[in-house]
Amino acid sequence: MKHHALKPVGRSLFLALALVGASASGAFAQASSAPATDGDTPAVATPDSKNPTAPVEGENSFTEEQAKERITKAGYADVTGLTQDDKGVWRGTATKDGKTVNVALDYQGNVVAN
Repeated sequence: MKHHALKPVGRSLFLALALVGASASGAFAQASSAPATDGDTPAVATPDSKNPTAPVEGENSFTEEQAKERITKAGYADVTGLTQDDKGVWRGTATKDGKTVNVALDYQGNVVAN
């Protein structure tokens, strides 16, 4: 049985495909690695769920206007006095159901009142 050596073009193509495959598997491995948080703390809240430990401390990228808009969309009115505390949480006051409450918005987008 006679073995045929790969032609130079065939070897180059094979090497290129091998590198692409290695790159893709490396990217996949990075995507499936453990998150920077403990795994129970998503980066962004989803509309149908709220982190039970909210408000969550962390670097907050919401502007004051975005924070006010998010709190308003959560059913609060007359949002005032918003300031960002040293833990990255926006805090202020708002009204809901005729009552004035303290509200907070964390970096995940969780809106909580107390």
